[in-house]
Formats: sequence, C-alpha cells, structure tokens
Amino acid sequence: MESPKVLSEMASKISKSIKPEDIPLIPSEPSSDYVKKRVAEDLKEKPVLKKNTESAAILKAGYTKEKRMFEITQVILFVVLQTILMCYVGWYFNRSKIGAFIASLVFGALLADFLSGMVHWGADTWGSVDIPVIGAAFIRPFREHHVDPVAMTRHDVIETNGDNCMAANLFLLPLIYCCVTYDQTWITENYGTLVFGATFGIYVCMTNQIHKWSHMVTGLPRWVKVLQDLHVILPRHHHHIHHISPHETYFCITGGWLNYPLEKIRFFQGLELIIESITGIPPRADDQKWLKGGKSH
Repeated sequence: MESPKVLSEMASKISKSIKPEDIPLIPSEPSSDYVKKRVAEDLKEKPVLKKNTESAAILKAGYTKEKRMFEITQVILFVVLQTILMCYVGWYFNRSKIGAFIASLVFGALLADFLSGMVHWGADTWGSVDIPVIGAAFIRPFREHHVDPVAMTRHDVIETNGDNCMAANLFLLPLIYCCVTYDQTWITENYGTLVFGATFGIYVCMTNQIHKWSHMVTGLPRWVKVLQDLHVILPRHHHHIHHISPHETYFCITGGWLNYPLEKIRFFQGLELIIESITGIPPRADDQKWLKGGKSH
C-alpha cells in the first residue's frame, strides 16, 4: 500500500485539475486499481477524464477477431523459426569464435533497442487510427496505451506479443531459408550472423512483453525484477520518463540503453523538425486528439 505522504501528494495533484496523462503511472499499489479509483472519483468534476475513458473504450474495441487470429499465427511461426535458429546456433558453437559470439549478442540487442525506438516514435508521433489497415491494426495500440497506460497489463501473451513476433519473423524467415539451403561451410562462415539473428529475434519478439513488465507493479516474477534492476531489460522507472506528457522522449523500449544518447543528440526531435517542415503536420497531433477525447471530443 502507498504511504500517507504519497497519497497526499497524489490527491494534491488531482485537486489541481491535472491532465489525465499526467497521472503517475507507477504507484505502489496495483496501477490498474489506482487508475480506476482516481478516475471514478473525478469523473463528475473533470469531464476531460470521462472523455479519456471513452477514448480508451473506442480504441479497445478496435481489437478484432481477425487481428487476433493473425497474431496467433505469427506467435506460432515465431516459436518454430526461433527454435530452429537456436538449434543451429547451439550445434555450430565454437569456443574459438567467442569474440564474434559476444559482439553479435551485443549488436543484436542494441539494434533491437534502436528499432524499437524508431517504431515507437513513428507510431506515437505520426499517422492516425483512421489510416486503412495499418491504422486500426498497428497505430491503434499506441493510442490506446497513452490513453490507458495500464491497459496492456491486462493483455494476454498473444495480444501483447503478436505484432512483435510478426516483425521478428520478417527477419528470421530469410535467415532460416539460408541455413536450410546452403551447406555447412556457409553456416560456419556466417555463424556470427546466426548469433546476431537469434539475439535480435528474441529481443524484437520480447520488446512489448518487456514494455508490459515496465508498467506492472505487482505480479512480476523475481527474475524479471532482477533483469530490470540490472538494466538487461527496460526498467520501470526508466520508462516512466516517456510517459510524462507530451510523450516526446525515451522511445526505446527493449532495454532503453540508447534513450540517453539519442536524447543528448536530440535525434528524434531533429527528425520531427525535418518531417514537419516538409509536410506541415505537427508531431503527435493524432495522439493528442485521443488524449483529449478522441472522436467523442
């Protein structure tokens, strides 16, 4: 349970008509219960919070049976492909190539983190739920997450990881094809690529699961907490920085290792200036619309 001091601070913030996206996302009690309690208390006095919950309901309804079936096939395919690749990596392991092995591990993890930031930034910042196919299928979850940050903690393994398994499969399929098609010489010469692919595939697949764990306060396995504390995966306090409105920084959500250097060089801000100067579209316009009530606004 939360201390009286923490509860007092939260009550003070709410009494000052804070925006819904400013509500602390990592309280000591279960976050979903916390949000429900605070929203229930304030619906009458703060209509914007009611619009926020309406936005969440609209976005949640966009998860269709067809999307569910697609995710199931992608999860199954990933398990098959990743298992095959791991068998190759284990079978052809050679201690003489330990340097290449470690370098491939590190590079695979860092690339996964960087790409998670690019995808996260792109979906958060640009596009709309109304875009045919990709809007409802891929942008909608990002809008729902900002409107209801703890919604993903209620998603099962399929809904959490389906899209990321699809992304990993796009890389794993041609790699497995090469392993099956070419001879042993090709495999030994490209062993580092196989290690990179296995590491990259695991981290890409697990990115949204790791993201989900960063929003959970209770129910986390001890080994997950250890990995978060060691910053092997995204820590909870680290990801909280992204959820400070207007959600314009710390987009990398696999390990979060690249967030600080990318922020220091203002990488994403630079991309936004270029795109806005070309298109005239301000960043996060659609995201802010949903935070203010979406289609019911």
